[in-house]
Amino acid sequence: MSDQTQPPADEPHIDIEQLIHHTELPRTPLSDVLDGIVKRVGDLVSWIWVVLVLVIVTNVTMRYVFGEGRIEFEELQWHLYALGFLVGLSYAIQNDSHIRIDILHDHFKLRTQAWIDLIGIIVFLIPFSIIVLWFAPNFIIYSFETMEASSSPGGLPYRFIVKSFLFLGSALILIAAVSRVVRACALLFGGADPNPQR
Repeated sequence: MSDQTQPPADEPHIDIEQLIHHTELPRTPLSDVLDGIVKRVGDLVSWIWVVLVLVIVTNVTMRYVFGEGRIEFEELQWHLYALGFLVGLSYAIQNDSHIRIDILHDHFKLRTQAWIDLIGIIVFLIPFSIIVLWFAPNFIIYSFETMEASSSPGGLPYRFIVKSFLFLGSALILIAAVSRVVRACALLFGGADPNPQR
């Protein structure tokens, strides 16, 4: 009996790792600390997806089995999406999994990729994060002081909680961005190319 798990000899083998492209930058003690913060918060918040699935299943069950939709569950879903998305952005930056024009980026040498990361982060990402962090506290405080709630009947109260995710997410993005800058600088100005064949 032949082994069905092995691909035929004439069929090419595809290594999934070859399809995943990341700019491999050297690590530093500072980047390890910063990445550790992002990873710990990300690991904790990743459980939010389990809660989100339970909320969705409960909402669908109540609507289609019991004929009673609840606006609280609808709003809780987008609150949980917001938290997961905003924290997930920092994780994507840390792991270099964010969206970019890979068809161009992957053909550059590693040092060119590092320069693109460095300039892009310093010129665009860090200023954007700082602007959000500067304005978000007043946005959150106003929501707290007025006890802002959903305008929908039966909607969730304490809208300042979901607005606080904006501050948390931007802070984590800034931490991840600084880590990438440190790692890019380590490659460009302070060490050998960790992947010399590229």
